[in-house]
Amino acid sequence: MKKDTNQQLMTNWRWWMVVLLFVATTVNYMDRQVLSLTWKEFIAPEFHWTDSDYGTITAVFSLFYAFAMLFAGKFVDWMGTKKGYLWAIGVWSFGACAHALCGWATMHIEGYESIEAMKAVEAGTNAALAIAYVSVWLFLAARAVLALGEAGNFPAAIKTTAEYFPKKDRAFATSIFNSGASVGALVAPATIPPLAAWLGWEMAFIIIGALGFIWMGFWVFMYDKPQASKYVNEAELAYIRQDEDEDTVKEADVKEESSIPFLKCFTYRQTWSFIAGKFFTDGVWWFYLFWAPAYFQDQFGYKASSGTGMMLIITLYAIVTIISIFGGYLPKYFVEQKGMHPYKGRMLAMLIFAFFPLFALFAQPMGQYSAWWPAIIIGLAGAGHQAWSANLFSTVGDMFPKSAIATITGIGGMAGGISSFLINKGAGVLFTFSENAGAAFTFLGFEGKEAGYMIVFCFCAVAYLLAWGTMKALVPKYKKIG
Repeated sequence: MKKDTNQQLMTNWRWWMVVLLFVATTVNYMDRQVLSLTWKEFIAPEFHWTDSDYGTITAVFSLFYAFAMLFAGKFVDWMGTKKGYLWAIGVWSFGACAHALCGWATMHIEGYESIEAMKAVEAGTNAALAIAYVSVWLFLAARAVLALGEAGNFPAAIKTTAEYFPKKDRAFATSIFNSGASVGALVAPATIPPLAAWLGWEMAFIIIGALGFIWMGFWVFMYDKPQASKYVNEAELAYIRQDEDEDTVKEADVKEESSIPFLKCFTYRQTWSFIAGKFFTDGVWWFYLFWAPAYFQDQFGYKASSGTGMMLIITLYAIVTIISIFGGYLPKYFVEQKGMHPYKGRMLAMLIFAFFPLFALFAQPMGQYSAWWPAIIIGLAGAGHQAWSANLFSTVGDMFPKSAIATITGIGGMAGGISSFLINKGAGVLFTFSENAGAAFTFLGFEGKEAGYMIVFCFCAVAYLLAWGTMKALVPKYKKIG
């Protein structure tokens, strides 16, 4: 009876933390999506970009993100969750807004009187190539600042989740805030192309980028460590700390856990397991994120600003959002209803979700009938990724002390960024080459650019099973560090 009373009186401030993390992640992915939703229709005609140019921009963003992730986690652990998150979102919001200056700067560097004058330059001429070259470098600079800040989002968010939730709830909490990635990608096509068409692509970057500065105000007033928060009562604090023994709790109240030296992190198989999980799969998600709008325009003729184009992207990410939230609940079910250890339940859930991306094998074949089939199929594959990702992030909290969670998350994020660099740069080069080759380039019955997309979809389909097998080989059984 006493337990029931405590549960009735328990505060639920931890869920407000999830709301903040969800909003931050939504804004994070909206900032990341502005370019993918505007480049093909609005930006490329002004700067004479090819698919390879766009592939270079997304690839270098991924590479810089990877480099920043290597240190972002350590930075968050060093600065603390509150200050670390503030720095991260402040920097990436500034970087998002800075994209708006790239057109103006290119115009003045190249000596043109207006954007229309640049746009009127004949494609393929030296002047057009010069405009493309300068603009690409300016966008790369803005993307580098964006990547530097965005690298801090997931280390800070995963650290917050570990601070506010017991192990059995972390994957579910993570799946909720991680769904902000798909919600951001869902809201973006309904807002960004209309903004770009109405106010110009520059204002789309500024308006979406400014949302992060608003979020910072809420974070300042709402976040504190649970033991220091005036909104968390003793019952909720006891629930949060149910995994910890009494001595650990007392020690945590006095001082932070000792941190694992950065280089020592690489000596653990658990670290390499997380690295493998991120390396094989993150690039797949980023490919869907960066190339889906261009795919529907290239293959079916639907621009991102058109009604059908927007609905295709919205449908894709609506499927991702709805299904992926249940991904974090599955290990909770395995633990509470089946009595499994949290790590074992999480790995079983990840194996189940590793089969979802196999749907990607059918995206291109079914596209011969309707564009809606690829939208639905890629949505199912993307839902598998998000459910997988929520559980993958939670494995860090299962096996590492809280003081190292952001660091390990950052190291894994670096691997994911490298993966994204390889797939996005490779896709850009492949699509440009296959389009130019036309019928001379074939794969599994497809020709030209369609064959290029089919090649990438094949990798996307099998990446998760490769990742799960590698992780299981590295860490066959649960073993906590420290």
